[in-house]
Amino acid sequence: MSVNAGIPNIQFISTIVAVCMALLVIVVRMKASKKPTSLTKILMPPIGMSTGFFMFLAPETRLPWLYVFIAVVVGGIFSLPLIATSKFEYLNGNIYLKRSKGFPLILLFLLALRIGLHNYVEQYISLPQTGGAFFILAFAMIVPWRYVMYVRYRALLQQVPKTML
Repeated sequence: MSVNAGIPNIQFISTIVAVCMALLVIVVRMKASKKPTSLTKILMPPIGMSTGFFMFLAPETRLPWLYVFIAVVVGGIFSLPLIATSKFEYLNGNIYLKRSKGFPLILLFLLALRIGLHNYVEQYISLPQTGGAFFILAFAMIVPWRYVMYVRYRALLQQVPKTML
């Protein structure tokens, strides 16, 4: 029996919120590819997201270290397709994120996988711990992805003649 039996509305609502967030990310990413990017735009999402670690001040969200390790490893694995589809190009004096046709499909696949994992994991740990575990997974996914974007952006910036910027 589920640890969270009797709370189906929270499960349904959290799934709907996750789907909406994924769709929002797809829309934002598609719009972002039409505008020049910058180091600030690359680095701010993980910095802003890092405030979520304050949730672990509440004892009910804390996890065993093994679960933290597993969430970090899975997040790192989930970052690989995002890294593979994030490339930059220099156009008209600016650096843009190249639009990838596979990116929306990858995000939807990762969302479906995440929902399946979430439903499995919440059978064994409390809902607050499940939220904490999936926050760690998401953070461990975004940090390597944004780090690689940062490195690629800097490399492209070094290749562009200074008079062109």
